[in-house]
Amino acid sequence: MKASPAEQQQLLRLQSLDTRLQQIAHRLGSLPQAAPLAELAQRDTAVRGSRAEAFGALEDARAELKRLESDVAVVEARIARDGDRLQHTSSVKDVAGLESELASLAKRLSDLEDQELVVMERVEEAEVAVSSIDMQRAAIASEAASLEAARDEAAGGLAVEREQTERDRGVVAGGIPEALLAFYEQRRVRGGGVGAALLQARTCGGCGMTLTGSDLDVVRRSAPDEVVACPECDRILVRTDESGL
Repeated sequence: MKASPAEQQQLLRLQSLDTRLQQIAHRLGSLPQAAPLAELAQRDTAVRGSRAEAFGALEDARAELKRLESDVAVVEARIARDGDRLQHTSSVKDVAGLESELASLAKRLSDLEDQELVVMERVEEAEVAVSSIDMQRAAIASEAASLEAARDEAAGGLAVEREQTERDRGVVAGGIPEALLAFYEQRRVRGGGVGAALLQARTCGGCGMTLTGSDLDVVRRSAPDEVVACPECDRILVRTDESGL
């Protein structure tokens, strides 16, 4: 392939911009906030699981308390009814039966109220547990929001830098012949992001190999407008006065 020395040297400018874009992409993918945010997400998942258990216990306690309150209301209604009947009966037999039933109902009411107190304590404890977990989640959310804001600010700056670099790349790429650009892109894909390298002091800037013997002779004999590749890494070798040929 033929290309003027000036056109080949433009590949170094293009490579510099491509390298910068790779660096920006790496920085975007490894922002310092990423790891702590991931750790916070794991913590939140664990806390949410604990909250589900705690809330389930709270709902069970509330349901039991509601049942006891209903039972208490039923017993109180029966006590009120029997008490009213007792006030309005003159039958000795009925009085004896009602007094016996009222005693039994009073015992039942006392037992229910004792159970009610126990369950009310369970409800309060469960509410405290849920509230404590909600406070943990709120703290996690606050810390995550702060990290996300810092991450977004950093990412925003990098995005601006990337956009400017992409514009610069477009300008440089637009001045390179299509065939040479395609040749460079092929080698850049094969070379892990590096398609062209400066040959400096007979050393390839892409892989670090120093040309000697027949490899060096091939490059020396190549015309200035001949596009040559490194015999080791196959990246385009851009020759300049620093190449030591």
